[in-house]
Amino acid sequence: MRSRSEVDATLRTAKLNPAELLPAVHCLSFGPQGGAGECCLLQLEEELCAELEAGRSLVIRGEKDEQAVLCSKDKTYDMKIADTSNMLLFIPGCKTPEELNADQASCNIIHSQIAGFSNNYWELRRCRPKLKKLRKLLMEDPYEGPDSAKDKTSTVSKYTTEDLLSLIQASEEEILHQLQVIGACVIEGYWRVLEFDYEMKLLNHVTQLIDSESWSLNKVPLRTCLEELGPLEPTEMIEHILLCYGRKYTDDAGEVYFEMREDKVCRAIAQMLLQNAVKFNLSDFHEVWQQSVPEGMSTSLDQLKGLALVDKASRPETIFLLKVEDLPEDNQERFNSLFSIREKWTEVDIIPYIQDLCAEKQTVGALLTKYARSSMQNGLIPRVPYFQSIQVCYLTSCTEAQLGSAPGRIALFTVCFQQLWSFLLIALVFPLRDQQQ
Repeated sequence: MRSRSEVDATLRTAKLNPAELLPAVHCLSFGPQGGAGECCLLQLEEELCAELEAGRSLVIRGEKDEQAVLCSKDKTYDMKIADTSNMLLFIPGCKTPEELNADQASCNIIHSQIAGFSNNYWELRRCRPKLKKLRKLLMEDPYEGPDSAKDKTSTVSKYTTEDLLSLIQASEEEILHQLQVIGACVIEGYWRVLEFDYEMKLLNHVTQLIDSESWSLNKVPLRTCLEELGPLEPTEMIEHILLCYGRKYTDDAGEVYFEMREDKVCRAIAQMLLQNAVKFNLSDFHEVWQQSVPEGMSTSLDQLKGLALVDKASRPETIFLLKVEDLPEDNQERFNSLFSIREKWTEVDIIPYIQDLCAEKQTVGALLTKYARSSMQNGLIPRVPYFQSIQVCYLTSCTEAQLGSAPGRIALFTVCFQQLWSFLLIALVFPLRDQQQ
């Protein structure tokens, strides 16, 4: 135990002026159990601190082969270890300078024991919820209807909300929102997604009823739908399909109606037409698609963003199914997959397939800058740039074996210099063209 005189002697040796310091002094010593590795430090932002102070929980999620994430009620955070050159000490009951100033009765010398120490801490960074696994789990056993023999004999696992919370690396609110996005519903206590053909069967029942009754697409009565279609399908499934493809509202008399969503209905019918074709003649597809949607609805290629891709290079132009949910969740793998499908992309075509990769405060432009580059088409700089894979652009002329040789290194340098010159040309020409226009 140090005395006041020993403390003053230490200050004089360190050439510190006691008048510039607080009068209270912490004298530290290691406790009998003090050591490293027994405690972990977690750096929290103010919002997460408030969550804990309010009595809510933070949950760490992830299986053995997954990178752990921390989840609050509505957000997901990556967890990474950050090393520090300063030793971090755990001192129970330690008082901050502000607390010492407020407590005038504090003893001049405070003896504290160190309970533990660490040279690192867990750092949190907001990240996208990892939701691809959610759809994958539910698609193991899609619901094919009450008469399905497969559903009655299936031994595939089914999942409750608690099961999904333990398996999916996302917050509870993010999981529940995604379940709504993919059109999942609770059947006998388990979350299920409808098998696509059964979903289309239900939607067809509804659209045929709307047509036969000459209802407005903006005013479809729930009660009448349930009465008319109840003998064909469970009323829960009829109401679920209306919720998936319509907007629910109540009129002044308390009657429940649905306004059918044109874009969603047209998109589902397009998927039904495209799923069994490798490629579809674009002109023929337009005609068949418009004939297939309910009367009063109009089709547009804008409704197919992230679902189908038009090949304008082929003659005649074709369209084929390419669903964004089937692409990898990892950024680099997503771009690799896209550029394996098509060597060059316009910004308009690629955005629907990458915008879900954007983290908080990240733009699509930032993603394109990191994983692709803009290029010229036919020697001209187009208004809508074409994007190419960085790997393809820089290594087009060099095989792996050539890179180890002097000619290979020269070729790589030449390719890189050409790309640099292209970037400079774009930076110079775009402003000049804008001024001329």
